[in-house]
Amino acid sequence: MAGTRPSGGGRQGEDPGDPGRGHGDRSGRECEPDYRFTLANERTFLAWIRTALALVAGAVAVLHLVPLDWSGPARLTVGLALTVLAVVITAYAPMRWLQVQRLMRRGAPLPLSALPVVTTVGVALVCGAVLVGNFWG
Repeated sequence: MAGTRPSGGGRQGEDPGDPGRGHGDRSGRECEPDYRFTLANERTFLAWIRTALALVAGAVAVLHLVPLDWSGPARLTVGLALTVLAVVITAYAPMRWLQVQRLMRRGAPLPLSALPVVTTVGVALVCGAVLVGNFWG
Protein backbone atom coordinates (compact mmCIF):
# COMPACT_ATOMS: atom_id res chain seq x y z
CA MET A 1 0.00 0.00 0.00
CA ALA A 2 2.50 2.57 -1.14
CA GLY A 3 1.43 6.17 -0.73
CA THR A 4 -1.14 5.51 1.98
CA ARG A 5 -0.98 6.95 5.45
CA PRO A 6 -2.52 5.46 8.55
CA SER A 7 -5.66 7.32 9.55
CA GLY A 8 -6.67 8.28 13.06
CA GLY A 9 -3.12 8.76 14.28
CA GLY A 10 -2.67 5.04 14.91
CA ARG A 11 0.64 3.28 14.76
CA GLN A 12 1.50 0.93 11.95
CA GLY A 13 -0.39 -2.34 12.30
CA GLU A 14 -3.12 -0.88 14.53
CA ASP A 15 -6.71 -0.57 13.55
CA PRO A 16 -7.56 3.15 14.01
CA GLY A 17 -11.15 2.16 14.83
CA ASP A 18 -10.01 -0.17 17.62
CA PRO A 19 -11.03 1.40 20.93
CA GLY A 20 -8.14 -0.29 22.75
CA ARG A 21 -4.78 1.33 23.17
CA GLY A 22 -4.99 5.03 23.96
CA HIS A 23 -8.71 5.31 23.60
CA GLY A 24 -10.15 3.05 26.32
CA ASP A 25 -13.16 0.92 25.59
CA ARG A 26 -15.91 2.91 27.37
CA SER A 27 -16.80 -0.19 29.43
CA GLY A 28 -14.80 0.91 32.44
CA ARG A 29 -11.92 -1.43 31.60
CA GLU A 30 -8.60 0.35 31.76
CA CYS A 31 -6.29 0.27 28.76
CA GLU A 32 -2.76 1.53 28.49
CA PRO A 33 -2.97 4.96 26.79
CA ASP A 34 -0.95 5.72 23.72
CA TYR A 35 2.45 6.85 24.97
CA ARG A 36 2.16 10.12 23.02
CA PHE A 37 -0.86 11.15 25.08
CA THR A 38 0.85 10.10 28.30
CA LEU A 39 3.93 12.15 27.42
CA ALA A 40 1.79 15.14 26.40
CA ASN A 41 0.03 14.94 29.77
CA GLU A 42 3.42 14.88 31.48
CA ARG A 43 4.64 17.89 29.49
CA THR A 44 1.52 19.81 30.51
CA PHE A 45 2.17 18.95 34.16
CA LEU A 46 5.78 20.13 33.87
CA ALA A 47 4.66 23.36 32.21
CA TRP A 48 2.41 24.10 35.19
CA ILE A 49 5.30 23.41 37.56
CA ARG A 50 7.52 25.79 35.55
CA THR A 51 4.78 28.41 35.77
CA ALA A 52 4.63 28.00 39.55
CA LEU A 53 8.41 28.28 39.78
CA ALA A 54 8.35 31.48 37.71
CA LEU A 55 5.72 32.93 40.06
CA VAL A 56 7.89 32.10 43.06
CA ALA A 57 10.85 33.79 41.35
CA GLY A 58 8.65 36.84 40.78
CA ALA A 59 7.63 36.86 44.44
CA VAL A 60 11.27 36.71 45.56
CA ALA A 61 12.14 39.54 43.16
CA VAL A 62 9.31 41.75 44.41
CA LEU A 63 10.04 41.04 48.07
CA HIS A 64 13.83 41.13 48.07
CA LEU A 65 15.56 42.08 44.83
CA VAL A 66 13.81 44.77 42.81
CA PRO A 67 14.28 48.29 44.16
CA LEU A 68 10.68 49.47 44.26
CA ASP A 69 9.51 52.66 45.93
CA TRP A 70 6.51 50.87 47.37
CA SER A 71 5.31 50.81 50.92
CA GLY A 72 5.92 47.60 52.85
CA PRO A 73 2.28 46.43 52.69
CA ALA A 74 2.05 46.90 48.91
CA ARG A 75 5.24 44.94 48.31
CA LEU A 76 4.13 42.22 50.74
CA THR A 77 0.68 41.96 49.12
CA VAL A 78 2.10 41.44 45.63
CA GLY A 79 4.75 39.00 46.87
CA LEU A 80 2.21 36.97 48.84
CA ALA A 81 -0.26 36.96 45.95
CA LEU A 82 2.40 35.53 43.62
CA THR A 83 3.38 32.95 46.22
CA VAL A 84 -0.23 31.88 46.90
CA LEU A 85 -0.86 31.50 43.17
CA ALA A 86 2.30 29.37 42.89
CA VAL A 87 1.12 27.16 45.77
CA VAL A 88 -2.33 26.72 44.17
CA ILE A 89 -0.76 25.70 40.85
CA THR A 90 1.73 23.38 42.54
CA ALA A 91 -1.04 21.65 44.50
CA TYR A 92 -3.45 21.39 41.56
CA ALA A 93 -1.01 20.31 38.81
CA PRO A 94 -0.30 16.76 40.07
CA MET A 95 -3.98 16.17 40.83
CA ARG A 96 -4.88 17.25 37.29
CA TRP A 97 -2.10 15.07 35.82
CA LEU A 98 -3.38 12.02 37.71
CA GLN A 99 -7.02 12.73 36.80
CA VAL A 100 -6.19 13.03 33.09
CA GLN A 101 -4.06 9.88 33.20
CA ARG A 102 -6.90 7.87 34.77
CA LEU A 103 -9.50 9.21 32.36
CA MET A 104 -7.30 8.44 29.35
CA ARG A 105 -6.94 4.85 30.61
CA ARG A 106 -10.74 4.53 30.75
CA GLY A 107 -11.29 6.27 27.42
CA ALA A 108 -13.43 8.89 29.13
CA PRO A 109 -13.68 12.51 27.98
CA LEU A 110 -11.41 14.99 29.72
CA PRO A 111 -13.11 17.68 31.81
CA LEU A 112 -12.23 21.31 31.47
CA SER A 113 -9.63 22.58 33.90
CA ALA A 114 -10.15 25.64 36.09
CA LEU A 115 -6.41 26.18 36.41
CA PRO A 116 -5.94 28.34 33.27
CA VAL A 117 -8.74 30.68 34.40
CA VAL A 118 -7.46 30.82 37.99
CA THR A 119 -3.94 31.56 36.76
CA THR A 120 -5.13 34.22 34.32
CA VAL A 121 -7.26 36.00 36.91
CA GLY A 122 -4.50 35.76 39.52
CA VAL A 123 -1.83 37.16 37.21
CA ALA A 124 -4.20 39.90 36.02
CA LEU A 125 -4.88 40.94 39.62
CA VAL A 126 -1.16 41.00 40.40
CA CYS A 127 -0.54 43.09 37.26
CA GLY A 128 -3.25 45.49 38.40
CA ALA A 129 -1.66 45.72 41.85
CA VAL A 130 1.73 46.41 40.26
CA LEU A 131 0.25 49.19 38.13
CA VAL A 132 -1.49 50.71 41.14
CA GLY A 133 1.70 50.36 43.18
CA ASN A 134 3.76 52.12 40.54
CA PHE A 135 1.39 55.06 40.22
CA TRP A 136 0.18 55.46 43.80
CA GLY A 137 2.79 53.52 45.83
